[in-house]
Amino acid sequence: MTTDDEHDKKIIFYDSNRRHVDLKIRLKYDEITQSEFFRCLITGYLDKDEGIISYLDSYAQRKKKRSKLKTKAANDLLEDGNQIKNVFALDENEIENIFDILEQEHPEL
Repeated sequence: MTTDDEHDKKIIFYDSNRRHVDLKIRLKYDEITQSEFFRCLITGYLDKDEGIISYLDSYAQRKKKRSKLKTKAANDLLEDGNQIKNVFALDENEIENIFDILEQEHPEL
């Protein structure tokens, strides 16, 4: 169970009644709450989950929000970042530790 401190920001948007009913039905079928669903998607987006990023790239192109060239450039940068992370075998905790060490040694930064 979460406390109010962990989830203190409310995110609201509007959609049609029909889509809301369809969403509730699918969520019930998948045995997931609406909050859990949106938190899951937000986490995947922030963590740059490949499946979610791929879907958003496709969506952005269909809706003409982003060109194929810009999408390819962004994907290339993500791939380069992943390769660098793999070369140095760094996970998120190790990267955080590096920043902590730098902050201790150079507090003026």
